Amino acid sequence: MRQYKFAILGAGDIAEKMASTVIHMPQIIPYGVASRDLTRASNLAKKYNFKKAFGSYEEMLQDPEVDLVYVATPHSHHYRHSMMCLEHGKHVLCEKSFTTNAAQAERLIEFARSKNLVIAEAIWTRYMPMSKTINEIIDSGVIGNVRLLAADLGYIVTHKERIVNPALAGGALLDVGVYTLNFAAMVLGDKVAKSSSICTFTDTGVDASGSVTLCYENGVMAVLHFSVVAQTNRQGVIYGDKGCLVVENINNPELIKVYNLDREVVATYPAPPQITGFEYQVESVINAIENGLVECPEMPHSEIIRIMKQMDGFRKEWGLEYPAEIESV
Repeated sequence: MRQYKFAILGAGDIAEKMASTVIHMPQIIPYGVASRDLTRASNLAKKYNFKKAFGSYEEMLQDPEVDLVYVATPHSHHYRHSMMCLEHGKHVLCEKSFTTNAAQAERLIEFARSKNLVIAEAIWTRYMPMSKTINEIIDSGVIGNVRLLAADLGYIVTHKERIVNPALAGGALLDVGVYTLNFAAMVLGDKVAKSSSICTFTDTGVDASGSVTLCYENGVMAVLHFSVVAQTNRQGVIYGDKGCLVVENINNPELIKVYNLDREVVATYPAPPQITGFEYQVESVINAIENGLVECPEMPHSEIIRIMKQMDGFRKEWGLEYPAEIESV
């Protein structure tokens, strides 16, 4: 397998987490970091031994050496920045939520496919080994037939501008709610018969906390909670008619416990060692490139669009609209 020159578009906290990950991956050459602030880009590049720092995104994307770009800007800018990458012939791993809305997601994917480029959503839980473990446990029959799923994810992060600013597509749904939706989807699939949702709002007008109920065609229900104003236990619980499975930290699974109907622990599954957990999504994109694909099997384009449509629907229920300039295609 060849090595790929990896570049990061953005220089915030999540960009640094990715930088700290890829320097340990033999398939990756840490190549470039771009920020509108050259000093920030230079500091990050120097800290993690990336070869180049750029003071503009355009400058980095014009560099023919760049193979793959990780888009690490706020949700509001994912569409525009990912499109820039594709227009310059770069493969793209875009941080979640993939875009502001489904129309933008559809356009990006359509364009990437026309250019025969990989574009993937960095919803890291989809790519983790523990996701496969969860489904293997369910398939073993140890908890019986799945009847109900519950999941929550919440952090107190309203001090962050990108979380509370509508112009940056802030709010709980796109930042943490997306993880609960993906957790349900990984276990229960996509056959949702009906759904309902409700939210509270911050003073700035974005969703502060939300609750979603999904009813599937097979009669199973998922109840999901998410928040940017409350710290939750971050658990996912899958209830069957013979027991249940508890996932500690659905945002980066640390441990799975299996209980019988007497609430006795019958099995535990600790997470395997990892760099940060970000490595799995990068590996998947590289494998897609190597195999001539345009999407990652762990998070196919159809699923990216479906989840975005779900979130569009919930925002419509809540009357939550972002400024037109970040909703447009």
